[in-house]
Formats: sequence, C-alpha cells, structure tokens
Amino acid sequence: MDFNRFNLHPKIAAGVVAAGFTQPTPIQAQAIPKIMQHRDVMGLAQTGTGKTAAFGLPILHQLMNGRRDCVRALIIAPTRELAEQIHMSISVLGQQSGLRSVTIYGGVGINPQVTKLKGGAEIVVACPGRLLDHIKQSTIDLSQLDVLVLDEADRMFDMGFLPDIRRIIQCLPAKRQTLLFSATMPKEIRHLAQEVLSNPETIQVDTTAPPLTVSHALYPVAQHLKTDLLLKLLQQTDTESVLIFTRTKHRAKRLGEKLEKCGYRAASLQGNLSQPRRQSALDGFRDGSYQILVATDIAARGIDVSQISHVVNFDIPDTAEAYIHRIGRTGRAARSGDAFTMITDEDGVMVRTIERVLGTQLERRKLDDFDYSVPAPERPVQPVRRQARTVPRAKAGGNKAKPPAGNGKNGGGKQRQKQR
Repeated sequence: MDFNRFNLHPKIAAGVVAAGFTQPTPIQAQAIPKIMQHRDVMGLAQTGTGKTAAFGLPILHQLMNGRRDCVRALIIAPTRELAEQIHMSISVLGQQSGLRSVTIYGGVGINPQVTKLKGGAEIVVACPGRLLDHIKQSTIDLSQLDVLVLDEADRMFDMGFLPDIRRIIQCLPAKRQTLLFSATMPKEIRHLAQEVLSNPETIQVDTTAPPLTVSHALYPVAQHLKTDLLLKLLQQTDTESVLIFTRTKHRAKRLGEKLEKCGYRAASLQGNLSQPRRQSALDGFRDGSYQILVATDIAARGIDVSQISHVVNFDIPDTAEAYIHRIGRTGRAARSGDAFTMITDEDGVMVRTIERVLGTQLERRKLDDFDYSVPAPERPVQPVRRQARTVPRAKAGGNKAKPPAGNGKNGGGKQRQKQR
C-alpha cells in the first residue's frame, strides 16, 4: 500500500514525496479515507504513530478547493511545542499548496499573532488559552470554519483545558467536520466526544507499551539542584552506557560540557551540531568511547544502541508517549534497564498522565546523602542608574533667584522686605 491510493491533490501528493513518506502508517491508512469522506473521526492513537499526517493530509486536500481568504481549519493542541510540531508538519506537507498556517499560543506577544492572522491564513494551530484571548478580542474570525481537530484530547483534560475547549466550540459553526484524537479514553473525553462528534468513525491502532524489562523511578528535586543530583546518581549507580534527555539543545550542550569537566566520557547531541560531529558522537556512544550521551528528543531520533543500561530524563518529556519512546531505548534484547526521571513541583500533571498511561504509580526515590535544602542562588541585583539632575538655564536678563517654597504671602513677603 502506498499514498497513491488516497488520490490526494497533486500538490499535496508532492508534499508527501517531499516529506519522504512511502508507506502509510496504520492510523493514516484507516483515517485518511474516512476524513476525505467528510466523516467525523475519533482516533485512538499515540504520538509517533503518524497521526499528524493522518489528519493533515486530508485537510490540506480538502482546502485546495474553496475560499482562500479565511480560516477554514482549526487544530487545537495542549502545548506550544506540539502546536509548533503540527505547524511544521503541515507546512512541509502543504509546501506546494499555497495554503498558509499560523500558530497561536501563550507565553509570547499577542500582537505578532494578530498581524499574521490579518495577513491571512487558512489553517490555525492553537493552544486553548491564547485562542480564547483572540476570540474575546475579535482578532480571529472562525465563522467560515470547515474542520476542527482536537489533538491529544486526554492531555488537554489533564491540563484542565476542557472548560476552555467547550467555550471555544460554542463560538464555532455548528455545521463542520470534527476530528478528535486521544491516546487514552477516560470518561471525560468520552463525554466530550459525544458532545462534539456527529456519528463518528472510531479508529484505534495498537498502542505502544514500555518494555517489561525496564524499572522506573522518579526523583523529586528542585530545578537548580538537578545537575548536582545527576552527578550523585552517576556516582552511586553501576552504569554501562547512559542516555540523558533534556528539553532544549542549549541545556544538552551545557550538561554535556559539565559532565566532561567532571571526568565523564560524555558527548552531547543537539540540533546545532554539524552532521560529521553528530555522527562522531553517535559512533562514539555505540562503540563505548563515550559512556554518556546527552540529547534532545529531536536529536535522538535514529539512535539505535542496544547496550544502553540507563535512560535519565533530566527534564520530563512533554507527552506520555515521548516518555515511553525515551525509556524504550533501554531494556532491549531481554536485558534489564533503568529509567530515572527528575521531576519538579511543576511536573505534577505530566507525571499523572504518564502513570495513567502506564496503569501504575511510579516509585518516588530520594538519596539519603544528598542535601535537598540548598537554596537557589540569588540573581545578582542590577545597580539602578540614577539620572543626572539638570539645572535649568537662567533666563535672559539676569539670574533671578526663585522665591522660597511655602505660602506665597508669608514667604514672598519676607523676601521682599529683606530686599527693601
């Protein structure tokens, strides 16, 4: 089976080739035909199964016909990271279509988003809170919407977004196609699906599960103590090869350099590396030249090392599926492996999501000989620069003294008496 069977618009089919897709994944094979038939769809699929293309390709195909001067597709995602990923995938698949996509999320200025919306876009990928802001300020027009996508609905429930989702849906045209995707189906999401979907087609693909040979442990710690705790863990743990995940490429680089300074054979793998340096780091990790590899999720794609004894989540991943994918790097080939995850107070929602997907509560651990009470270093106070006082120039005609402050009669009168 290949993508030709879907009879996609030629310019969308060209995007499939540009993206390097050859064979559709199970969720794509089942969902694309139903979405192209304008059916509502409830898809049970995790991140990494190809679901973005599963809804992105038929949406792009449908938008090739009709108006080009309004928002016709709205994709709602729980996090800005996922919103950007969806936007990038849509941009690649639709690069020859002329269709425009913009992202909307909080944490950044709203005015540049308003400017992009005024410039025109057929596809909007949004997070719920900031989308509501645009709706309230009338900076987005959704009256011509054809299709709504709710991606990772269970994660939006975990993050408390369902009330926002319901408010947003009240502002949308009743006549539309709605697609809902979720990795799990708690009762709250089932209720939402019943509210927003009309006679939906349910599509479920096999969900991934972590290897049974992996043991999990969570290490609660303050953000500023993560590096110290990691060093203590490495000292106390019998490791062969360790893969450490960070959220950003800058943190991966800094942590790799720190580990090297502490005497570890470590390398970092992040997006700024040239291909030769990336390959050198991977080869060194495979052959044992490097004992530790620090990487981001994106940079770690393609790593296939069967001897990894430990995976350490220096930063908790953004989805339960990413967690499963990360820890699946260890415990391979019937070997046992360990997955350590450092968590802060802000990670509670994601921890609960991971535990629900795994179907078990993960063990919390603390090191007896580690001082968790060390306060965060104070940021240096920037000196306040005082503005120099300016002395008003004397008016032409001489330097006349100003009358003293105070009551005009008393102060001014005494001054005049002295002058007399």
